[in-house]
Amino acid sequence: MRRIVITGMGAICALGHDAPSTWKAMTEGRSGIGPIHHIKPGELRNGGIAAEISDYDPANFFDEARRAMLDPFSEYALIAANEAIRQSGISFAGESAARTAVVIGTGVGGETTRDGMYERLYGEHQGRFHPLSIVRLMTNAAASQVSMVHGITGPAFVVATACASSNHAFAQAAMMIRAGLVDAAVVGGTEACITLGTLRAWEAMRVLSPDTCRPFSAGRRGLVLGEGAGMYVLETLESAQARGANILCELVGTGMSSDAGDIAAPSEIGAAAAMNLALRDGGLSPEDVDYINAHGTGTVANDSTETRAIHRVFGAHARELVVSSTKPMHGHALGAAGALELIGAVGAIRDGIVPPTLNYLGPDPACDLDYVPNEARAMKVDVAISNSFAFGGLNAVVAVRRAP
Repeated sequence: MRRIVITGMGAICALGHDAPSTWKAMTEGRSGIGPIHHIKPGELRNGGIAAEISDYDPANFFDEARRAMLDPFSEYALIAANEAIRQSGISFAGESAARTAVVIGTGVGGETTRDGMYERLYGEHQGRFHPLSIVRLMTNAAASQVSMVHGITGPAFVVATACASSNHAFAQAAMMIRAGLVDAAVVGGTEACITLGTLRAWEAMRVLSPDTCRPFSAGRRGLVLGEGAGMYVLETLESAQARGANILCELVGTGMSSDAGDIAAPSEIGAAAAMNLALRDGGLSPEDVDYINAHGTGTVANDSTETRAIHRVFGAHARELVVSSTKPMHGHALGAAGALELIGAVGAIRDGIVPPTLNYLGPDPACDLDYVPNEARAMKVDVAISNSFAFGGLNAVVAVRRAP
């Protein structure tokens, strides 16, 4: 089997405009959650908080002609992909262009464009739209833009499985590399979901927190949405070593499952199945895992269900694991969540620091693991897994380990 390594990593989110600043904020326990600036006070009923990207001007990244074609979700994907490709040093010249894939996860796609169109149509009663509206809002736009900017002519597509989209994208890219269809992939997730329409829809589900996100904690009240992108360069170990690339870590296994149950309620059996499959795919035993970057949304049902699933998979070793959720820092970025959270898993392996679960008030009887409360922890991490569980009962887990 072809071994797969990560040689580049990029990000933009509420914690920073690149991967190093995002990881630094995680280790320092800084939160990007705060009041939403571009929505008028009173338009939201549930406190109006999110993890927005601050100090962001697309003109600093794109010329006017390119900006006309981009919804923010594509802007974020390009910014993160450009960073990952620069760090990797990979070239797409010659045959490499056709031997590279682009796979990007997103939950809602061009929601900013769509929301603006509907406000113009139904609020302002004006029917004329920007002529590039469709190419901005279409869900595949981010993958198409990355492929065009970098001249990548291999497979390029989007995976849309709600909050599991990024991890499903990693799995699809890994399978293509292992099968020999491609030798490398630019892969990750992106989301720009902080719009009035999206937030009002989430409010209607009654799962948004009115104050902050506190996963696995007593007194948790719900999730907080975030935005941004995380992108990575995956390639074969052989190619990375041949060109002397700096290997960040090895992507060793992926696992996917479907609950085939409730459209919204999580299932410990489905979540456990995905974790077990990721371990089996990576040739790992439960005792090999040191750290779990949890899905950890901060809702009562999700956190208790994920805790039971971890017990089901890891047995007695669950008491030795450290588990944390970085969502109190970068928010729940839906289709980009897994891509942002993988920064925490890769960073833990490379720097020996496990990011904390912020805002932890105390134990909940239904959540009885070591959640690294409130402060990062220095410890050696050789193997980590990252969990993503989505509405629709769709589960995807990624396992990474120290670079060979």
